[in-house]
Amino acid sequence: MRLMIIGQLEGFISQAGKIALQKGAKVVHCEDSEQAIGALLNGKGADLVMIDVKQKIKAFIDRLNNERIHIPVIACGIGTDARAAVKAIQEGAKEYVPLPPDADLIAAVLEAVTEENNTMIAEDPAMKEVVKLADKIAPSEATIFITGESGTGKEVMSQYIHRKSKRKDGPFIALNCAAIPENLLESELFGHEKGAFTGATSRRIGKFEEAHAGTLLLDEISEMDIGLQAKLLRVLQERVITRVGSNDAVKVDVRVIATSNRNMEESIQKGEFREDLYFRLNVVNVGLPALRERPGDVPALAQFFADKYAEANGVPKKKISKEAQAALKTYGWRGNIRELENAMHRAILVSTEDEIEESAIHLQDGPAPAATQASTAQSSASSATVENPGGVESLIGQTVAHVERDLIINTLDHCLGNRTHAANILGISIRTLRNKLNQYKDDGSDIAASGAK
Repeated sequence: MRLMIIGQLEGFISQAGKIALQKGAKVVHCEDSEQAIGALLNGKGADLVMIDVKQKIKAFIDRLNNERIHIPVIACGIGTDARAAVKAIQEGAKEYVPLPPDADLIAAVLEAVTEENNTMIAEDPAMKEVVKLADKIAPSEATIFITGESGTGKEVMSQYIHRKSKRKDGPFIALNCAAIPENLLESELFGHEKGAFTGATSRRIGKFEEAHAGTLLLDEISEMDIGLQAKLLRVLQERVITRVGSNDAVKVDVRVIATSNRNMEESIQKGEFREDLYFRLNVVNVGLPALRERPGDVPALAQFFADKYAEANGVPKKKISKEAQAALKTYGWRGNIRELENAMHRAILVSTEDEIEESAIHLQDGPAPAATQASTAQSSASSATVENPGGVESLIGQTVAHVERDLIINTLDHCLGNRTHAANILGISIRTLRNKLNQYKDDGSDIAASGAK
């Protein structure tokens, strides 16, 4: 855990830092938000920021977003100033912590951030085998390729491997290759010098340098442009990077973990991914089963998310009823763990019983669970009736482009702006989804605000 503290607050915030140090966190202190931004751009990474409410929180968070630096921000203030706390939350802070600091509260904050990103649940035999493999390969220096459908927990597995590795005391840096525009991804990876391109107002350290002596996760690497793949291959072979706008080589000591939800052999055959890079990355392959293939994990995962969102929304924690558990275990889960998380978030909010009842869990129509696919297919083959009469006829007269637009926008609305989840349901890449949404926005359509990735 890397904690960045910003501000003074009569020395109380420094006390919070000391408590965090005692709990095992690595702490960096900055006088103000400008110094903090400079430190972050120059490789002083952080997993959590605690900032004085007297600082310009909104401007700081806006700058983080503009620089594509994703860190949870917690505001700190003296006493329980309700107005200051509300203002900080409205400006983008994730939480408000009163000062002087309480050791248990600081520990709970650090634990919450760590638990949120690192929880590994593996009770199903299929998942236990995967964890056993991860335990074997984690202490090595081998590059690892994690594959699986979107939402199966590839980043969580990456963090698990890092924590079990010899590099566990070093940084764990994650970069979602699909979420960064192509023209900026090279800078994100390797950094840039001031003036290297329009908008490069200061030097920035890239993810490879930031991950030095630790682990770098290249999430959804199959979305990377083919030209940049050649530069990445060179870095993996030579262990040196060159910042954009510089000719100086910088040595890096990084273990790389890559992930993808694509069929990589098909991507290689189509010329979308370099075969030599794939072989370089795929020293060890860890394949994550879809949630429908690990039903034994569903109850534990569901309870974990129910407890998480009960606490987040200030409502009582509830157990999941047996009837609800049975429904969860037999559902198809096209969106995997991410879909389960959303379902339990809603369930804990709408449940009216002492236990989470089956009716509180909203499950979409989707592919039949594996156990019932054969019977469903047989039933469909023997039936000549249409289950949704008029459903197809209502589309007649509309263009394919119009129907596609409505489908994409409605799916995004259903996912509360979560583009990764929407892309998974639609069966398209997040880059394709982003391009479509930009097109619709230019045409004047209302697009849901981007939610969790």
